[in-house]
Amino acid sequence: MRAVTTLSVVVLASAGIGHAVVSSLDAGIARVDAFKDMKNRPRAGHGMNVLLVGTDGRDKIGERERRAFRLGGEPCHCTDTMMIVHLAEGRERATVVSLPRDSYAEMPAHVDQNSGQRHGPHPVKLNAAYAEGGPQLTIRTVENMTHVKIDHYLEVDFTSFMRTVDVLGGVKVCTPTPLKDTYTGLDLPPGTHTLMGGQALQYVRARHVDGASDLGRMKRQQRFLAALIEKATSSGVLLNPMRFRDVTRAVLGSVRADEGFGTDELLDLGRAMRTFSPSSSEFTTVPLAQMDYQVKGIGSTLKWDQAKAAELFQSLRDDKPLTVDRPHRGPAPVPVEVAPDRVRVQVENGSGTAGLAKRVDAALLANGFATTRQPVTATVRVRHTVISYDPRWDRSARSLAAALPGSELRAAPGSGPLLKVTAGPDLGDVRKVRKVRFEDPGQPEQNVVRGNEVICSGNA
Repeated sequence: MRAVTTLSVVVLASAGIGHAVVSSLDAGIARVDAFKDMKNRPRAGHGMNVLLVGTDGRDKIGERERRAFRLGGEPCHCTDTMMIVHLAEGRERATVVSLPRDSYAEMPAHVDQNSGQRHGPHPVKLNAAYAEGGPQLTIRTVENMTHVKIDHYLEVDFTSFMRTVDVLGGVKVCTPTPLKDTYTGLDLPPGTHTLMGGQALQYVRARHVDGASDLGRMKRQQRFLAALIEKATSSGVLLNPMRFRDVTRAVLGSVRADEGFGTDELLDLGRAMRTFSPSSSEFTTVPLAQMDYQVKGIGSTLKWDQAKAAELFQSLRDDKPLTVDRPHRGPAPVPVEVAPDRVRVQVENGSGTAGLAKRVDAALLANGFATTRQPVTATVRVRHTVISYDPRWDRSARSLAAALPGSELRAAPGSGPLLKVTAGPDLGDVRKVRKVRFEDPGQPEQNVVRGNEVICSGNA
């Protein structure tokens, strides 16, 4: 009885601390009347829908950080990112739908918050809604396009994003190819990286690392969110009231939320997240029918596939998972530039562990690489796995490096098309790779991923 009584007191005390902590956080959240006088709204479905908007906010960042992370220029009253986050009624699942900021949209009648001029319904790019009418017009426009009722509004800027990543101790991301963007300053070689706040901001803002532009950026944002969930749920943050307070202060320190998003909602989310994992989340982008839809006076826009988009948003209203017919699986194959069957590989054992080269050769062969099938013992020992390659075959080397997370790429000019892997004692499992083009954004069945499929593998 004494043990049960003690446990009850501890549980009650912990609940009291948690409520006190969250209540103090609630008092510090900036509020916006996002739903004032809104009429003719969609009928509520099941679960909770949060419109998450990322804004500029560079005016709140110090000059030194602005230079370091290429945040120059004048701050704009605009949205950089827009997502609908659907939380299942039982809080066992989160579905994140990215809405491209250049989406063709029909803006409802409104009064321009800058000029005071009244406008009738007219076509725009989606991100123009925030510039002309702030959160309320943004919500109205999104609800008109999706027929999904938005329950809450959260607005995050650069500052809160960077602070959140820093207080978590950084977030791990993986890339099979170099990511270099001269506009944001992002410069990541292939491999696994732990990004702190400023570099993480460069990662999610970069639009010029491939030909996919804003759509590629949204996919990186989705992968980063999955990694952020993995870090938060695996690091004990949600079970420690004080750490939870620190992280939440960082998140909420410079956000704006609707007036109804208060203490009870924060506690509800905190409790739900304790049993959350990356596999509990799923990510997608609204299906598109046309990538360069020209509109007079607006220019190039992205036109939604109305039929497929309607199916997607009906799933949100019905509180159904988008991956219901797909079994849970591990990380998806890493996309690479060169198909593995075009990459010739010689495996050598530089670890001193008997049979390692044979196992690596077999694993690479099973993954489709053109190995020599004749693994040998290296003439020297290595502490870390090394891939030696002729710079003329650098794309092949990056494909091979994606299959061997943590390996070091070492140029060997004149060595020809045969790449050499010297396996070290640090080598983990061989990661599956596959040559794929950027996914067709108009195919939702190919474009929905679970969080555990896009985070770094355990050996990365």
